[in-house]
Amino acid sequence: MHCVGLLAAMPPATVQRVLGGRAGRQVAGRARGIDPRPVAPRALSASASVSRTFPRHTLDGAAVRAALLDLVVTLALQLRRRDQAARGLPLTLGFAGGTTWEKTRQLPEASAHDDDLRMPAYRLIDAAGLQRGRLTGITLKGEDLVAVGEVAEQISFDGAREARLVAEEVSDRIRAKFGPGAIRPATTLLRVS
Repeated sequence: MHCVGLLAAMPPATVQRVLGGRAGRQVAGRARGIDPRPVAPRALSASASVSRTFPRHTLDGAAVRAALLDLVVTLALQLRRRDQAARGLPLTLGFAGGTTWEKTRQLPEASAHDDDLRMPAYRLIDAAGLQRGRLTGITLKGEDLVAVGEVAEQISFDGAREARLVAEEVSDRIRAKFGPGAIRPATTLLRVS
């Protein structure tokens, strides 16, 4: 036998006689596309993370917030592509000298939308109380991930939010076609000085 097609054409009794009872039944069945093993769905990733390292130590609050917004948009896109939503949002700041600061905020409901992740991320950076801290890097992580199908969606009469969600969906299609940098918030175009 040189190919599966010939094996499938052979009577199962002949295959069993050549290979033995159990092995013959198994090989004959698989050659015909029969596999009784249950299909196990792949496990969801436990977390998703995005990072930015600054080329120089930065004190500029506007540049840090712009970098954080870029991380939020990137993380949200990553989650949506994986059909996942985050329930927790840890932020880690790296400072000159090697020290780090980390704090986590639990989201009121699991989400993968830019707006739902942006406000908690801004609250986290505000809680850090950066005044003269020289940042070297920033990491935003989505934790306690769930499948998007498990997230309850509240009916909303907020026209502005619905418009933002439609714009987000269109942005995702543009990014899929032209690349991740094709469309993004204007604030993220600030360069760290």
